[in-house]
Amino acid sequence: MTEQFDLSSFEKSMVIREMTHDDIDAILRMQDSCFPGMDPWERSHLESHLAIFPEGQFVAELDGEIIGSCSSLIINFDEYDDKHTWDDVTDEGYITNHNPDGYNLYGIEVMVDPAYRRMKVGQRLYEARKDLARKLNLKSIVIGGRIPNYYKHEKEMTPREYVDAVSRHKIYDPVLSFQLMNGFTLMRVNPDYLPDDKASRKYATLMEWNNIDYKPQSKRHFKTSYPVRICVVQYLMRQISSFDDLAGQVEYFVDVASDAHSDFVVFPEIFTTQLMSFLDEPIPSIAVRKMTEYTEEYIELFTDLAVRYNVNIIGGSHFVKEDDDEIYNIAYLFRRDGSIEKQYKIHITPNERKWWGISAGDAVRVFDTDCGKIAIQICYDIEFPELARIATDMGANIIFTPFCTEDRQGYLRVRYCAQARAIENQVYTVISGTVGNLPQTENMDIQYAQSAIFAPSDFEFARDGIVGETNANLEMALIGDVDLEILRRQRQDGTVKQLKDRRHDVYRVEYRKD
Repeated sequence: MTEQFDLSSFEKSMVIREMTHDDIDAILRMQDSCFPGMDPWERSHLESHLAIFPEGQFVAELDGEIIGSCSSLIINFDEYDDKHTWDDVTDEGYITNHNPDGYNLYGIEVMVDPAYRRMKVGQRLYEARKDLARKLNLKSIVIGGRIPNYYKHEKEMTPREYVDAVSRHKIYDPVLSFQLMNGFTLMRVNPDYLPDDKASRKYATLMEWNNIDYKPQSKRHFKTSYPVRICVVQYLMRQISSFDDLAGQVEYFVDVASDAHSDFVVFPEIFTTQLMSFLDEPIPSIAVRKMTEYTEEYIELFTDLAVRYNVNIIGGSHFVKEDDDEIYNIAYLFRRDGSIEKQYKIHITPNERKWWGISAGDAVRVFDTDCGKIAIQICYDIEFPELARIATDMGANIIFTPFCTEDRQGYLRVRYCAQARAIENQVYTVISGTVGNLPQTENMDIQYAQSAIFAPSDFEFARDGIVGETNANLEMALIGDVDLEILRRQRQDGTVKQLKDRRHDVYRVEYRKD
């Protein structure tokens, strides 16, 4: 039988999927028609959402066109004041307060292109949120909903009376009526929730959908701390005769870290230049290229040690020649599960350019580990506050800084900046440096270091903001514990709250790398 029609020509494709960076332009255009007169998303907001909690951001796509979107984050709702505002609960739209261990999914935005309303696009987005809450075993979804028709009734009724009338179907409100139909129940009415929402007269309804499939997890109910143990290696540079000599020295410290049940062990920047001491090459630019021939052995060594000793290793940094024939200063993360990540040094010092011709990387990375998100910023990079701020906004709780400095002045630049980054970003910072001498190695002949672990400066943290520090210029290992639960609480309720109190209306750090 011959078909009269090609049915495929009539088909449409409606998809609800996770948001991507390629969707941002379409979402920014769509919001102008969805929320006229209100402050719109900026690109930096959506990029922050994707960096911090990508699985909580959805779009509706019809035949390849973006026609709806929604954004959310996870919080412990009980930690927020009853009369919180949208800015309070979203960190002014950047969701840097997202808590992966929280109980509640908080919906902060839903929009549907007016040309595609009455196609149940909003309902599909809400269902995607509910599926996510079930998948992540979250207790509920909380939303702060607009009441955009309230301005029509404000003279004859209070916000509470208006909400009650809508709940009893005496008045229709496009947002509140929709939320009630989707199983959300009213908790309270919050004033001054969205200052630019003139139609709602700044009021919002706080609504909740309870996940009946939620299974309480005792470890979350009773969690009072989240300790992470860090072993910092202050490494002695000495004359060696083979790669095996370096491997033996490295394994000793990894063994020490493992015996102490450390979660991380961190080595210094370019400590592998120790290999130059037996290469018999006086010209630095040639010596560094010869040293890069050991990259494969270096990676194999640290991968094996991370798995065998069950510890995550920040493998200092190493000079690596890549396919473009350029040499980069790269810090590797060797996870104890055998996986590997890398962070390129972004700011190259004058010495690195002059003696070795090192090229710069151009991306800030944040890495997932079994102890939360971390970042690595190599030596000079910690002296640029923008990088630490970007990493923190991506979710990093610990910033590791392998460094190599030849004198006290250079060391203090690294130390003071690492302490400043810990305070201004409410993160832990860790510095690990080289000591000793390599008399026959050009540009690596002297070293100065005093390695340390730093915390923000507040009552619940270590005195002076120093978790621990080594003695200056002695080879040794420092072992200290940092507590990510204290860090999380202090970001919410500390004496000062640098992350929450940022003035995004006055200034902003913009990360330009896609």
